[in-house]
Parts: sequence; C-alpha cells; structure tokens
Amino acid sequence: MADQVVVLGSCGAWPEPGRACSGFVVNHDGAVAVLDLGYGTLPRLLSLLGSPTADGLAAIVVTHRHPDHMVDLHGLLRARWFGRRSAAPIPLYAPDGVVESLVDLEEGDTTAIGRVFDWHSLPRRACRAGPFTLESWPLPHFVPNAGVRLSSPCSVVAYTGDTGPAADLAALAAGADLFIAEASDRHQQPDVPPAPPGPTLHLSAAEAGRVAAAAASRRLLLTHFWPGNDRERSRAEAAESFTGELLLADEGLEVRLP
Repeated sequence: MADQVVVLGSCGAWPEPGRACSGFVVNHDGAVAVLDLGYGTLPRLLSLLGSPTADGLAAIVVTHRHPDHMVDLHGLLRARWFGRRSAAPIPLYAPDGVVESLVDLEEGDTTAIGRVFDWHSLPRRACRAGPFTLESWPLPHFVPNAGVRLSSPCSVVAYTGDTGPAADLAALAAGADLFIAEASDRHQQPDVPPAPPGPTLHLSAAEAGRVAAAAASRRLLLTHFWPGNDRERSRAEAAESFTGELLLADEGLEVRLP
C-alpha cells in the first residue's frame, strides 16, 4: 500500500496563468485529506474527487487565513451547502481567523458554516483527522499560522504553510517522507515591495533546504513560489544544503509515498 500527494496549486500571493495557489491532497488507501485551498484549487480538487460536491473528502486542514491559502474553502462551503446539505459536516482543522474569514464572506451568517464544517482549532495536541494522525505547531507569520504533520501507517507528510525561520520546523520536518516547504523567494523579483521591518516571516528556498537537511527529511517539495520566479533557481538554492530528492511543486504533480 502506498500513499499519494497531489499538488493542487503551487503559487504564493496570486496564481500565475494556468496555475493555482497553495493546495495539496494527501491520499491514504482512498481516504483524502486536503492541505490548504488557495485561489484556483477547488475545481482541481473536485475533479480529483470526481464529485461536484466534494464527496469523499475526509478532512480539511488550513494553515492560516490568508486568501492564497484558504479562499476556495468558501467555494467548497457553497458546494456542500447547496449541493449536499444533508451530508455530515467535514472536519476542518484551522487556526483562529479562518472561520471568521468565512463568516465575513457569508456576510455574517454562520448557519451554513456550522452545518458544513466541524471546526477544530489549530495548533492543538495530536489528534485524528480522517485516517491520519495530525500534529501541529504554531509557526511565525503575520497572522496565526500552523505548520502541520500528517502521519498514516504508510508515510509522514509535513507542511509549513507560510512561515519564517523557527525552531519548531525541525520537529515538524523530522524524518518526514515528504516535507512540503514554502520557498517564496521574493528576492528574485526586484519590483516586489520589501517585507515589513521585523522578524522574517517567509522562507526562502535556501532556508527550506537547510531545514530539510537538518531534519533528515527524505524528500523536499518546494512550493509557494512568487509569480514569475525562476523555479529552477529556487531548486538550485535549496540543493546547496539538501542532498536528498528535491521536487518542485507543479499543478497536477503526483508524489507516491513513502
């Protein structure tokens, strides 16, 4: 038996033409969890599930409330509310702010949200999420943000969402069969406004490579590329530290695990 990760979207901030923002499917023995649902990910998820109402989705994990990581959760809400209202709520694991963003999009009405999703706040103690054990860590970002680790009997997948450098990344990525790490690399774009002063709150590919090497991750999947970036340059910068298998997120990419 093998697990599988499928890339729904690989861009940060906004999607390039033909691409989508952050989103990943983790499949264990036919049970599906999704990590983040940024711009443009929902149609890809529904196609993968073969269902216009997301039948077969066991759990949803959203790392934080920024729209490039969660805005298509609102589309999924509508699909379930108007197309599968009688179905059981889908477990939703997310930090504070995610549900509040849905409430804003619903103009303050919480009725559908409470019926469609069963919300569990992150970070939290290790728990079950569908067929997976879900572990989570608070990671530094502009808003409450959780790095997550999904373990099945077959594999371990770790995912940063957005984060700056942090000590907890070592535990998050330790020995993971696949470490999915942000590599925004805003420095590649000279016209991008500089980050606000203060702590660094995004990872570069080079930093992701160093974390993966220190944590002895088996494979590293770089993602959250700033639109227009040279992804091969990001790969090369990560490979300066990480000598294991190094992958670049690409919409539709399938990774078999372990």
